Amino acid sequence: MSHNHTAKFETFIFNILNSPAKKILVVLIVFASLIGSIMMFPTKLVLAKMLPGKSTNTFTVYIDTPSGSSIEQTKEVSSCVSNILQKEEAVVNIENFLGQGAPLDYAGLVKGSGMKMGQQYAEMVVNLTDKHTREEKSFNMVQRLRPILQKKCSPLVTGTNIKMIEMPAGPPTLASVVVEVYGKNNAKVISLSKEVASILAKTDGLVDVDVMSDEVYKKYELIPIKDKISRSGLSVDQVNKILYLAFEGMGVATKNTINLNDQVSIFVVLSEDSQTLDDSTKETLQSKLSSLSLMNKKGMMVPLTEIVEIKQTNSNPTIFHKDLKTMVNVLAETDMVSQVYPLLKAREEMMEYFSQRYEVSKIDGITTYMFDLNLKDKITGETYLLRWDGEMKVTLDTFRDLGAAFIAALILIFLLLVVYYKSFAISGIILGGSFLSIIGVIVGHWVADMVTVETFFLTATSLIGFIALMGISSRNSLLLIDFAKGLIKDKQIEKRRAIAIASNTRAKPIMLTAIAIILGSALLASDPVFGGLGVALISGTVAAVIVSLIFIPVLMDNTKAI
Repeated sequence: MSHNHTAKFETFIFNILNSPAKKILVVLIVFASLIGSIMMFPTKLVLAKMLPGKSTNTFTVYIDTPSGSSIEQTKEVSSCVSNILQKEEAVVNIENFLGQGAPLDYAGLVKGSGMKMGQQYAEMVVNLTDKHTREEKSFNMVQRLRPILQKKCSPLVTGTNIKMIEMPAGPPTLASVVVEVYGKNNAKVISLSKEVASILAKTDGLVDVDVMSDEVYKKYELIPIKDKISRSGLSVDQVNKILYLAFEGMGVATKNTINLNDQVSIFVVLSEDSQTLDDSTKETLQSKLSSLSLMNKKGMMVPLTEIVEIKQTNSNPTIFHKDLKTMVNVLAETDMVSQVYPLLKAREEMMEYFSQRYEVSKIDGITTYMFDLNLKDKITGETYLLRWDGEMKVTLDTFRDLGAAFIAALILIFLLLVVYYKSFAISGIILGGSFLSIIGVIVGHWVADMVTVETFFLTATSLIGFIALMGISSRNSLLLIDFAKGLIKDKQIEKRRAIAIASNTRAKPIMLTAIAIILGSALLASDPVFGGLGVALISGTVAAVIVSLIFIPVLMDNTKAI
């Protein structure tokens, strides 16, 4: 039965080799499959991404109210967020950090949590039930809750930015998509950054858009009038102390402890009601100062409004630099999609939008900064640079480097084969057959995407799997060619019959090797990060077997080297 079954395969291959029409049909099917699989990228049937989302037991909420906001305003927004999150079944507890960043974690290290100090900042660490016991994955929960939180809590303080930060599955970066805006004038760079942010905010797939710059806000400086103070019989030190006491609080004396040889400061501060101003107008501050008086040396009470000048000024925004150039970061996260596609769409939008006022030019050549844009003001001639960074850049760099590694592997295999066979034709056949395993890799990802709930991306680990397949599929072709050459040389069997016998005889070991690879890779296929590697090895191996046993014999028949 077994012999009969294998003889059928030998006859099948022999019939193909003896019929020019069938040979052309096999070649056409293979090339149509190759073109069809590669076309899955531009048609977005298969999407590329650095690494997919990873379900974790925690995520963080970053709250940035506008510069100059009070701690009460920030607290109001954070209370709104925590009230919504507390209703979620999966939320175990929430840690709220007001006026500072949360303790550093993997994501916070690169997102600058440790440097956050100010009344406009709050960070909330949300701890969830164990990922193995809950149905909803953390990244799906974040995607669902983000619009709810932003809709209900952001309007409480106009200009508030609420961001949902997850633990990155791959390399930690400032954000999924980062646009660095460079220029000489900080104010103009900030206004340009806001235009960039508005374009990113309108792009499908991008969320949590933020500009890393301080808003300029109005503030009041209290300046002691020295000559009036001296004429009133007071000192500048007295005036400074009462101002601190009124708005900040300060140590006024020390108390000696009986048991310990130490002194404890006595800290005096006004009650919260007395400290708080009803609104942020100059008149309110004036009336607050008028209620404060100091006694001079003659025992007369001098109101503070007489000796202190209230001056309205603008705040000084932080100026960011990178490589000694003024720069502002515009950040955006992706909403369960790859970074590459929204980036390309946003870049096209920017080129069209900025071309009205600027001369927009791309940076030529496939370099590290291939997506960057140069802007030159048509009126003033000032130049600006939009540089793309973040996880998107890491993705492009990784895919480029893996592509280079793949080409290097091809060249090395080809050179080794040429040395061994002393024939460019045979080496080309083996290499061509190996490359065609890409059909299986891409189609496998498409099938995996159809059967999984979340998008199944072609990732960096998928490319590693494809590179690993090169050696495996090369070996299949080597076995066939060596066996066929042996039959022709030693047993003087006719070429086509020898190729058919070789295909038939080597089919079983090739199949067994393929099954071993498929079973070994099946465990990887369900892993959130290495799933791409597993699918690439499984589907690529299936394609490599079909190509080795049907397409390679056709190529062997058409070369004179065998």
